Amino acid sequence: MSLVRTIRNIRAAGFKDWFRQMTYIGDAKFGKCVGKDQFGNKYFEELDWEKEIPGRHRWVDYSQDDFNASQVPPGWHSWLHHIRKLPPTEDPIMKAVTPPWLAPFHENMTGTRGQNQTYSTTAPKIRAWEPVVKARGAGAANAKSDATQ
Repeated sequence: MSLVRTIRNIRAAGFKDWFRQMTYIGDAKFGKCVGKDQFGNKYFEELDWEKEIPGRHRWVDYSQDDFNASQVPPGWHSWLHHIRKLPPTEDPIMKAVTPPWLAPFHENMTGTRGQNQTYSTTAPKIRAWEPVVKARGAGAANAKSDATQ
């Protein structure tokens, strides 16, 4: 990243946005906001090749501080990775075609409290030994009463 590009992006985005970008993505970027998804993530694009490195001209600004790639819905993912030319907000195919079987999108919850917990319905094949302990004194008294009878 060049010093000229950094100074240009500080002036365009402002110091606060520049500092946030450097903290979260490690790069200073400024571009046109293309859209926003249902989670509040904002998607940007800069098409001027002199201002942004080709291939890195589309990016996402996550709404959460603890972010990962599974928080990007499939439509926006295809736009970010150049599978689709137009973003989902402008693409007529994405707007018109929504299959009835399509489930709502949820992020991957692995490693969180919301993760899927499986359970087994079969009995275990190996069981741990569980010792049976009799109460002290009660066993000796029962032995004497059994002997006298």
